[in-house]
Amino acid sequence: MDAAIITTYRCPMRCKMCNIWDNPTTIGEEFKPELLEKLPRLNDVNITGGEPFIREDIEDIVKILLKKSNRVVFASSGYFSDRIIKLFEKYKDTPQLGIRISTEGLSCKNDELRGRRGGFDKGLSTLLELRRMGVKDVGFGITVSNYNSSDMLQLYELNRNLKMQFATAAFHNSFYFHKYDNVITNKDEVIGNFDELIQRLMKEKSPKSWFRAFFNLGLINYIQGGRRMLPCEAGNENFFIDPYGNVLPCNGMEEDKWFGSMGNLNDKSFEEIWNGEEAKKVRDQVANCCKSCWMIGTVSPVMKKYIRQVVPWVLKNKLRVMKGGKVDTSTIPFFHVGNNDLQGLENFNPNQCYICETKESK
Repeated sequence: MDAAIITTYRCPMRCKMCNIWDNPTTIGEEFKPELLEKLPRLNDVNITGGEPFIREDIEDIVKILLKKSNRVVFASSGYFSDRIIKLFEKYKDTPQLGIRISTEGLSCKNDELRGRRGGFDKGLSTLLELRRMGVKDVGFGITVSNYNSSDMLQLYELNRNLKMQFATAAFHNSFYFHKYDNVITNKDEVIGNFDELIQRLMKEKSPKSWFRAFFNLGLINYIQGGRRMLPCEAGNENFFIDPYGNVLPCNGMEEDKWFGSMGNLNDKSFEEIWNGEEAKKVRDQVANCCKSCWMIGTVSPVMKKYIRQVVPWVLKNKLRVMKGGKVDTSTIPFFHVGNNDLQGLENFNPNQCYICETKESK
């Protein structure tokens, strides 16, 4: 399984697309690092927040998670650059530890959207120092909104030339972000820039970039109001731990639609929670969830699980690009792999052009 550990809701940033900073936890409310000893063996772990490096015991959290997981990656604003450098200096010979600095564009646009002057410069200098130290799994992450999709392409080029990783997202509404008005309205511009990003990714030599092209196609589909290309299996293939110790299926829930916790690690073992009645109820709610989120925490696990469905799309479009053509982003593949037909119908656009793929057809 994959997991995301939300260490805190405290954050020094003032992002326009996220109000976590205005709804912080207190230090006394946040789980103690030793609580994570209860977790099972994991594949990938994302350490996030709020801002994870605001916690002064973050190294204790890392020590435990490195024993539990094959890969541990931070999502950070980069604001506490000295703490980041100090931690990675201790673990520079640990290839399973990485970081993505959240950046919403180049200097002016980033600082405008994230509400802190100098944030871009601080983030970039942090990443450059980490690379100088020999840390390989580093890069930027951008959340695309109505205001920064053109900067996304410039940021991609910067990352590519620096040989760093580049993660993308589109803004969403959820209890986690405390936002319910994140809606992309300039769709043609944003989709056009995502299309261009996909074309560039598919021209790269790295297969990882080709699969990122598929993920970004899912973001186009999400913006268009399409049904998820792959089912959401949150609470089965992945889970989240919130700062209070609750085991959640995802971070995309909205209270006015539904919200479910499987249980709290302060009260029970992980196995009791994972196999308990509340977990079964939550999985039923996920299977019938009306939302069509497309966020990496819940998409990555099912991309891995249904890799046999994804690979043909990747290879077909890579061959098309190698022959001088372009990735087809106008036709969205929908992979029916036992999905509940009620899942993801909130904003479903029945006029969206889909090719239905099934297990049997593969």
